[in-house]
Amino acid sequence: MLNELLKRPVIPVIVIEDARDAEPLMEALLKGGMDVIEITCRTAAAAEAIARIKKTFPEVLLGAGTVVTPEQARMCVDAGVAFGLAPGLNPATVEYFKKHDTLFVPGIATPSEIEQGLSLGCKLLKFFPAGALGGLDMLKNLSAPYASLGVKFCPTGGVNLGNMNDYLSLPTVSAIGGSWLATKQQIADKDWGSITRQVQEALAKASELKA
Repeated sequence: MLNELLKRPVIPVIVIEDARDAEPLMEALLKGGMDVIEITCRTAAAAEAIARIKKTFPEVLLGAGTVVTPEQARMCVDAGVAFGLAPGLNPATVEYFKKHDTLFVPGIATPSEIEQGLSLGCKLLKFFPAGALGGLDMLKNLSAPYASLGVKFCPTGGVNLGNMNDYLSLPTVSAIGGSWLATKQQIADKDWGSITRQVQEALAKASELKA
């Protein structure tokens, strides 16, 4: 599953308030060419939204984000997500996902946390909140000592269309996470067309690095 996730340079970070929006949202993402999604566990609708997408779109690489409690971890594993993410590094959560053979991406902000993640077998780490922590310059310096160990990062928080390729150009960055791809307001307004366009723009932007 790690190899599959590493093939996708852009991951939409989604907050859903109404689970009934899950299917049309996923359709808008797929229409734009994106078959991966991270549903955050920040709302009461998250569990049902994850279940709806799992049932209707089995081909999608379905992830759950903001996994910060044991209850959320169990919900995600029981729902059959392909991967989970968290803003921080909780060894108990890492071990729970590992026990259930599910990829987990813990969040880090310091060298000590990177090394703790490595000691737990995590080589893909979330750098969050990227913008507030110093952005690109911070990640360059933070990741340099660990590049030879195969560590990869997924920066989120403050990443947008204008700076995403600056992050993706770093050899240690495998993907970026973006909430701008489908905002809470756009989802509430059911503005699926704008979401599809934003996904297309982001994927086109990422493809510039391969040209």
